[in-house]
Amino acid sequence: MSKGLNDCTMLSNGVNMPWLGFGVFKIPDGDDVVKTVNIALEIGYRSIDTASIYGNERGVGKAIKESSIPREEIFITTKIWNSDQGYDNTLNAFEESLKKLDIDYVDLYLIHWPGKNLYIKTWKAMERIYQYGRARAIGVSNFHIHHLHNLMSHCDINPMVNQVEFHPFLLQPELIRFCMDNNIQIEAWSPLTKGLYLHHPVITTIAEKYNKTPAQVLLRWDIQHCVVCIPKSVHRERIEENTCIFDFELVEADMDALDALNEGKRLGPDPNTFF
Repeated sequence: MSKGLNDCTMLSNGVNMPWLGFGVFKIPDGDDVVKTVNIALEIGYRSIDTASIYGNERGVGKAIKESSIPREEIFITTKIWNSDQGYDNTLNAFEESLKKLDIDYVDLYLIHWPGKNLYIKTWKAMERIYQYGRARAIGVSNFHIHHLHNLMSHCDINPMVNQVEFHPFLLQPELIRFCMDNNIQIEAWSPLTKGLYLHHPVITTIAEKYNKTPAQVLLRWDIQHCVVCIPKSVHRERIEENTCIFDFELVEADMDALDALNEGKRLGPDPNTFF
């Protein structure tokens, strides 16, 4: 199991992806995102997760350039939005993302949502992007098992990552098992429940036991489930706090207690209906 901020999981194609990354959802482009990403990189994060719909790829790219950290040491993820799906649209959208990020390649390119009926054509374009070395890995986000079954029956390259909503209140055990069985790395968005459940008594009791914060307990829970996580904050102390999860380990009883909170409760949209 991961023991440090620089530890990685190996994707199915041999690419190393950090267990802990930094998300930039809803951080405005310009000075805000540049400053925040620079703080994260200074603290030691080496994985940054953005998306075209976030509207801050340009600022993320600027921060990476300003950091003076070698490009090959930073794992950059971005995603294609629903309205850009389709073969040609995907190729164009990808080039636009590269331009805004001001880089030659991304480390991971994801289909943000399955959408209605274009994700297979989108994936074919992503396979081409991957085969030409423009993305070191490709994957999906918010895909259910039936989406993955359909995609994998039509593709030459299986997704390497599935980024989904994952926290103790939404375990999705069948999806997690399917991805593990097919060597698809699960990555969690909203791992901290958007802050809505950080005061839940089960979580706070476990946090007190380890002398950790509720956020640190939830992130550690992710890691021990072999799930990559990408917490987001704009506050330096929280950004740093979220890295302090590699010096303790939740015992099985506490993992089970957190698992038992599962209600199948979504805090975000349902991928079957979000178009």
